[in-house]
Amino acid sequence: MIPELSNPSVCMKDPQRVQDILHSMVKAGSNTLQVISDFDMTLTRFSHNGKRCPTCHNILDNSKVISADCKQQLDHLLHTYYPIEIDSSRSVEEKLPLMVEWWTKAHDLLVEQKIRKDLLAEAVSESEVMLREGFQLFFDHLHEHSIPLLIFSAGIGDILEEVIRQAGVFHSNVNVFSNYMDFDESGVLRAFKGELIHIYNKREGALLNTGHFQELRTRPNVLLMGDSLGDLSMADGVQDMENILKIGFLNDKVEERKRSYLDSYDIVLIKDETLEVPNAVLMHLTGNK
Repeated sequence: MIPELSNPSVCMKDPQRVQDILHSMVKAGSNTLQVISDFDMTLTRFSHNGKRCPTCHNILDNSKVISADCKQQLDHLLHTYYPIEIDSSRSVEEKLPLMVEWWTKAHDLLVEQKIRKDLLAEAVSESEVMLREGFQLFFDHLHEHSIPLLIFSAGIGDILEEVIRQAGVFHSNVNVFSNYMDFDESGVLRAFKGELIHIYNKREGALLNTGHFQELRTRPNVLLMGDSLGDLSMADGVQDMENILKIGFLNDKVEERKRSYLDSYDIVLIKDETLEVPNAVLMHLTGNK
């Protein structure tokens, strides 16, 4: 057993099943492993010293690149739609059109701001975004073992990449699937590219992304990490999957959501701001006990 699985933040509905999955994955070897992870509040921290940390969208919302009026409108959208997103009494079907509405309105507001590409790096460096404690080991270890990491995010890809670039961990094994900005020839935001990726259509995104998964056919074992029930479908594009171990970060509204997380994720980490458990699992899977 991995000692870290006895940490106080760890909850498992079926510890034996977790053991069995780990056993199968170890036996198959780390060259059959791929990692698929959400970004905001999964690889980044939810809060620090009692204060909420920003998501990719928040980094822009709080930066100098957008006007006070736009900030106010984005904030209004957040207060309108975030409670719906985390409301466990509503079905996904009910939430879906509302989430699309939220993301679309937010993106339209950002496009109106004519954001300059060359200001994004500064917006990130001045923000309070923080990758979870242990991120260096997580990214570096995956890279050293040539294990592909697919980051699947409903955030903004340009900002996300800048966060990991500034942290020094945007290695060659990292692929990002997210909402990307489309800049005109003078470097001003004019639209967002392609289909909107939001919290509940990651499955469609995964299936659109089959080219990526096709290349990874020799890696049928998946470590999946997320912080919402929508993240569970991120591996749906993986063909001929053999084993999947799902680690879920439950950051907020713990009592209301604990049961549904335990039913869906193999390992649930409650208000844990570190990557200690995923790192211990990775060490175990790559034979670094």
